[in-house]
Amino acid sequence: MSAAARRAVGIVCVGVVLATACVFLGRWQWNRHVWRDAAIAVVETNYAADPVPLDDVLTSTDEVLGKADEWRTVEVVGRYDADATVLLRNRPVDGHPAYHVLVPFVVTDASAGTAEAPTGAGDVLVVDRGWVPTGEDASAAVDVPAPPTGTVTLTARLRLDERETTRTAPPGQVQAVASSQVLAAGGLDVVPYAAYAQRLAEDPAPADVPGTLPPPSTDPGSHLSYAFQWWAFALLILGGSVFVARREAALLTEAAETGTPRADEDERPATSPSTGSHPGRPTPGTPPANRRGAPSAPRRRGGRAEDEEDALIDAQLAARDEQDGPVRPAR
Repeated sequence: MSAAARRAVGIVCVGVVLATACVFLGRWQWNRHVWRDAAIAVVETNYAADPVPLDDVLTSTDEVLGKADEWRTVEVVGRYDADATVLLRNRPVDGHPAYHVLVPFVVTDASAGTAEAPTGAGDVLVVDRGWVPTGEDASAAVDVPAPPTGTVTLTARLRLDERETTRTAPPGQVQAVASSQVLAAGGLDVVPYAAYAQRLAEDPAPADVPGTLPPPSTDPGSHLSYAFQWWAFALLILGGSVFVARREAALLTEAAETGTPRADEDERPATSPSTGSHPGRPTPGTPPANRRGAPSAPRRRGGRAEDEEDALIDAQLAARDEQDGPVRPAR
């Protein structure tokens, strides 16, 4: 296989590899688009739905909240344990530094009065009551509005528990809303629900409440357009590599038909197989052909008229030598 053919095959192989990578990147963006669409559908279905009793969604602390039930609005009766309040760090709100106020809610009736007898009594649900500013450098104590005292009917939206984290935090603070870590930071040794809730309303309503958390985003993002861009890149790369390879093959065919050496081929004159000398160089022992009396062959200087002129001059010189005869040395 010639160098040009190897180069053409290499170009196609590189194009196939790059196009394949672009296809997989497009597929990855497509999967993110599908996941985002499903999350938006859950928000649109559950966020504005009417509240239901907590035990209709979570029957006990052993049950894990399903993804399809996130953002469902629930009602539950109980009381806040204000002494176990914990602050969630590094959660800005609308671009501003903020702490989220996490307070354990001790359930007295998970059915919110809809069942004949109270359910879920004694279970603990972590509630995100809202946010408070951190101050200038987040080093000073912050003023946290107290939750209502006594029996409270809480209306809140359920959220999936976050993963536990190994990052450390100051006392009374956490780095993630993992219910078990929140209760541990608040000094409680109980098993909570495997979910937490964002406060929507409280009855009786307190005079001062933390800032309301913003609604979830329903922006689908740019994943779909990115997917099509990657797939377009794959087609362009594959088509471009095939075009360049075909051009190389065409040049190779043209060079073979015309006998014209390509730029990448060795154009140095070959040596004579018998003598090892280059063409045009005199072989050792061969008399020179341009001695006096032996006219040399006309040299091609670039055109037919010049060749004819050289031949005429050589003929005149040969005729003059014959008339003069051999040159004798002077005495």
